[in-house]
Amino acid sequence: MLPEDRLAQIVQRFEFLEAQLNAGASPEKIAVISREYAELKPVVEQIAQWRAARDGIEDAQAMLVDPEMRGLAEEETARLRAQLPALEQALRVALLPRDAADARPAIIEIRPGTGGDEAALFAADLLTMYRRHAEQQGWNFQLLELAETELGGVKEAVARIEGEGVFARLKYESGVHRVQRVPTTESGGRIHTSAATVAVLPEAAEDVDIDIPAGDIRIDTMRASGAGGQHVNTTDSAVRITHLPTGIVVTSSEKSQHQNRANAMAVLRARLYDMQRSQADAARAADRKSQVGGGDRSERIRTYNFPQGRMTDHRINLTLYALDRVMAGDLTEIIDALTAHDQAARLAAQE
Repeated sequence: MLPEDRLAQIVQRFEFLEAQLNAGASPEKIAVISREYAELKPVVEQIAQWRAARDGIEDAQAMLVDPEMRGLAEEETARLRAQLPALEQALRVALLPRDAADARPAIIEIRPGTGGDEAALFAADLLTMYRRHAEQQGWNFQLLELAETELGGVKEAVARIEGEGVFARLKYESGVHRVQRVPTTESGGRIHTSAATVAVLPEAAEDVDIDIPAGDIRIDTMRASGAGGQHVNTTDSAVRITHLPTGIVVTSSEKSQHQNRANAMAVLRARLYDMQRSQADAARAADRKSQVGGGDRSERIRTYNFPQGRMTDHRINLTLYALDRVMAGDLTEIIDALTAHDQAARLAAQE
């Protein structure tokens, strides 16, 4: 049974927020109210659909006593009863506790793992894949840091992705991505296995989630450098920030020193926020083992097999023979499946 008292409270809160917006408040208050209103709106819509089906069944059953309406009432009752389980399931999903970071922009970090040059080239392929996916979703993709190899691979890439529900959609991408293919430098045609790591972090709200005292950081400026003469600046504009308590080091080497400092601080805040979230999640480790969104970056999550044109996500045993489409940025089917698996696990944990 769905909790009627809770449903009523949600609808009442939504109606109160709607009245506040219509009454006209200060811009600061409207911004806060609008965020909560936007979060509750899809839940209230699901409640309305479920209630309409339930009430429709009651109305149809009341018409069964009328011989002239019996046939129509029976058809309507059957139709609505067939819809009700799916509507109830959708409402249960909508009522699941939300991750407070789901609506945040994401910081995505990509680094090569085992495999030398081939791993760095694969890391570059993953960067392109996520850039294309962001474009397909209408998200803003901003490259914050890029260190390349002589062959065009990636030593390290850090990007910020902003858009609707970015972290909620991309958080399942954290982990070890393994590739099996014949490198372009392999003359014997042998398949090599290499890997790259992906970390997806929610962006921390400045001066809200993470407070970084000035004494906790050391900021160094240096001359930017890049492979093959790329991304080289003639001024000492690159910025390296060291967080002294944790030893975390963040760099940014765009043309503007001011922008580099802002970019590096944003990444540092995201990493510290992620550490804070991970420590809190450790208390719920047993629950997280049944979920796909744990974010363990040491876990092998996916294999990209080029000779077979196959992508396999090991967490949910999903295999797609559409590797070209996946590498071109079409991750929707994968992310939808991971999201559904996570929701099912959380619903089961509530029972």
